[in-house]
Amino acid sequence: MSLSRMFRWRPKAKPGTGSSPKREGVREGQSYRASGGGSRAADEARQAARSTWRRAGSAGQDDPSRRQAANAVRKSAPGDGGGAVRKEREYAASDPRAVPREAREPVPGSGGTAARETKKARRYRGRRWLWTAGLLCFVAGVAGLGAAAVWVRDLDISKLEHPLPEPSFVMDAGGQPVAQLSSSRIVPVPLGQIPLDLRNAVVAVEDRRFYDHAGFDVWSIGRALIRDLKAGAMEEGGSTITQQLAKNLFLDSDKSFNRKFKELGYAIKINFAYSKDEILELYLNSIYFGEGRWGVEGAAQQYFGKSVQQLTLAESAVLAGLPKAPSLYSPVRHPDKTLERRNLVLSLMKEQHFISDAAYDKAVAEPIALKPNNGESLKGRHPSYVDYVMDEAEKLYGFTEQQILTHGLRIYTAMDLKVQQAAEEVYRTDALFPQSPPDRPVQSGAVVLDQRTGGIRAIVGARGDQTYRGFNRATELKRQPGSSFKPLAVYGPALELGYTPESILYDGELDISGYRPKDWDAQTRGQVSLREAVIRSWNIPAVWLLNEIGIDAGMNYVRKAGIALPPADRNLSLALGGLSEGVSPLQMAQAYGAIANDGMMQKAHAITKITTKDGHTLVEVKPQPTKLTEPVYAYTLTRLLQETVAQGTGIAAALSGRPAAGKTGTTQLPATAEFGAIGRNGAKDAWFVGFTPELTAAIWLGYDQTDKTHYLTTSGGAVPAQLFREMMTRALKDTPVTDFPVPEEVRRAMEEAQLRSPLGSDGHAPETGKPQDRSGQPETPRPGWLRKKQGD
Repeated sequence: MSLSRMFRWRPKAKPGTGSSPKREGVREGQSYRASGGGSRAADEARQAARSTWRRAGSAGQDDPSRRQAANAVRKSAPGDGGGAVRKEREYAASDPRAVPREAREPVPGSGGTAARETKKARRYRGRRWLWTAGLLCFVAGVAGLGAAAVWVRDLDISKLEHPLPEPSFVMDAGGQPVAQLSSSRIVPVPLGQIPLDLRNAVVAVEDRRFYDHAGFDVWSIGRALIRDLKAGAMEEGGSTITQQLAKNLFLDSDKSFNRKFKELGYAIKINFAYSKDEILELYLNSIYFGEGRWGVEGAAQQYFGKSVQQLTLAESAVLAGLPKAPSLYSPVRHPDKTLERRNLVLSLMKEQHFISDAAYDKAVAEPIALKPNNGESLKGRHPSYVDYVMDEAEKLYGFTEQQILTHGLRIYTAMDLKVQQAAEEVYRTDALFPQSPPDRPVQSGAVVLDQRTGGIRAIVGARGDQTYRGFNRATELKRQPGSSFKPLAVYGPALELGYTPESILYDGELDISGYRPKDWDAQTRGQVSLREAVIRSWNIPAVWLLNEIGIDAGMNYVRKAGIALPPADRNLSLALGGLSEGVSPLQMAQAYGAIANDGMMQKAHAITKITTKDGHTLVEVKPQPTKLTEPVYAYTLTRLLQETVAQGTGIAAALSGRPAAGKTGTTQLPATAEFGAIGRNGAKDAWFVGFTPELTAAIWLGYDQTDKTHYLTTSGGAVPAQLFREMMTRALKDTPVTDFPVPEEVRRAMEEAQLRSPLGSDGHAPETGKPQDRSGQPETPRPGWLRKKQGD
C-alpha cells in the first residue's frame, strides 16, 4: 500500500463513539519519521523550516518569504522532493486533526486566505453597524432629552404659590348642586415652626432619599415598575415627596403611565425651581391628613387639640403615617391600625438614625390620646347622604377622599331633594320618637330609594348632630331584622314553590331538632292560612313553612335579593330574622324594592355620574337589573304586604288615600339575667320596611348599645311604621296617586276568574298551590310533617 493511499484512507466511525477511529498504517501518536518519512536529522530540519514558513504566513500565501520558507521545507527532505510535505498537506486536507493546529497550512484551492479575508470583512461590517446604531441612539437620546427639557420647562407650576384645594359639588337628580365638598381652611406654617421630629418622620416614611435625589428616586421607580408589570396594571407607588406634591396639585386620579410620566416631569421642574426645604414646607402644608383636614397645623388641631409646635415625637409619628391612607389609618375610626402605623414610622426613624433607641422606646410606649378640636371641619348639607356618596366614590370607583374634596369634581346623584328634606324634617321632630335618657338618645337610620332604578332618594344616618364621616346607621349599621325578614326568607320562596295565600300552615307546639319557636302572645291557633300568618306576623307558621320548603330555598331567595349571608345563618332561625351578623336598612330597602318592582332587583346606588368641572365624564352608572322572582309571585307578595299595612301589624304605616305595603320587625332582648325582669316587655331593635308604587323605604330604630336602661318598649316597636307614614306623606305630597301595577298574567287570570266565579276577584293569584286534598280544598297538615328534620 502506498503512503499516499495510506494517508487518504479514512474508515467509518464506529457507532456510538464520539471520535474518529485510529488510522490504519499510522498508529495514534506515531511520528511521521516512524512511518517511513525520513531520518531524524531531516525531520529536525524540516521542522525548523516549517516554523519559518508559519511565521511568514501572516503576509499571505503568495508572499515571497512564505514561498522561500516552503522551498526550504522541500529541500529539508532529501530524496523526497518535498513529497512528505505534499503528503502532509494532502492528509491535512482530508483530516486536519492529523497535523497540529499551529502546523496546518491551507490547502491550495481550499480558500483559506479568502476565508480569513471574509471574516475580517464581516467583523468590519459588524463593527460599522454597531457604531452606526450607537450613533443613531445617541442622536435620538440627545433629541429626546432636548424635547423632554423643553416640555419640562413649559410646565406651569405657578399653582405652588397658592396651593389651595378646589371644592367639589354633589348634584341632585335634577342636576342642581345640593352640597359642597371642600376642606377646612388651610393654615400655612413656616418650616422652622414645624417640629424637627415631624419633618424627619415624614421623610423617613415617605421618602428616605428626599435630600439626595433630583425630584425622583430611580430605585423606587424601578421597584414600582416591577410591581406594575407583575400586577399587569398601573398601581400607586414609587412616588417621592416631590412627586406626591406634583400629583396632589396638578394631576387627576387617572392611574396610567401617562399620568406617571407627567408626575415625573412636574417633580423635576419643582426640584429645580424650589429648594428641598421649600418643597417639604409646601408638602407639609398641603397634604391631606383625613377628617377634612389639610396641612400639619389643621391635623394637629383636629386630632390632638394643640398647635403643631406642641406635638410630641409620638404624636408627630401619628401624623406622619396618615398621608399614605388617611381613611385606613384614621385614629378616630381605626385606632388599632393607627397604632401599628405609628410604630412603623418610629421604627423607620430609628433605623435611619433620626432618633435614638431611648427616644424610640419612650415614644412606642406612649398611648395615642386624642383630644379632637373640630374647629371648622368640612361642612355641608345633607351629611348622611354626602357621607354615603363619598363612600361609594371611594369603594366603587377608586377615588380618594382627598381627590373628592379638592379636585373640583361634579358628583351627580339620585337624590330627590324633596324626599331628602322630608326625611330630615321627620328626624328633627323629637315628638315622633320614643322618650329616652338624655345621655344616650334612641337612634335611627332610614333609606328611601326608587325601586324602578335603584337610585337612592334620601338617607338619614342618625338623630341629632352628625359628625363628618361619622357612623351612618342607614348604610353601615348591621342589626337583626326580625319579622321583616319573613317575606324574603319564607313567604317569597314558598309562593315560588306552589303555596298560595290560602294555603294552610301549622300553628301549634313545634320542636324541630331542639328548636322551639314561640309567638309574641305565647298562643297557638292549630292552623292558619298563609295570608293570616303574614298579616299577623305569627312566628310558628313561618318556621314550620321554612322547614317544609327547605332552608336552602330561603337562603337562595335572600341571596337573589342582594343579601349575602354567612353559612352560620343556615338554620331555622332564618325565618325570624335571627341572623349572626344582621343587615342594614340599605340592604333591606334594596331587597323590598325588588318585590315592588315586579320581581326585578335594581342595585341600590347614590352616584349616577362623576365628571370634572369641565364636564369630562369620569364615571357613569348604568343600572343592570337582576331577577328575584316572577312578576306574578312579586305581585301576590305585594298584596299580602298591602293587607299587613291595611289591617295587620303594619297598620301604623297606612297612608291616607295612597296604597302602601310593608312589614314590621322586632327583635327580642338578649336572654340574660340583666334583662330577666323585662322579659317580653321590651325589644332591642324595631324595623319597618315598606313601599308605595313610587318609593321604597327601610327604617331601623334602637340604641347603639342596649342595656337595662336603654331598650325599646313594646309600644316603641310601632315607631318605625309611624316614621314611614310621616316620611312618605311629606315626600309624596302633590304627587298623583297611583296603584301597584298588575302583571299581565295576573290580569288575565283575574278576568277569567271573574267570568267563571267570584274566586280570584280580590286580585290574588288563583289557587294552584299546595298542599290540597283530592277535592281541591286546602289539606290539613299531617302529624308526619312535624317530624321532618331541620334542613330536609
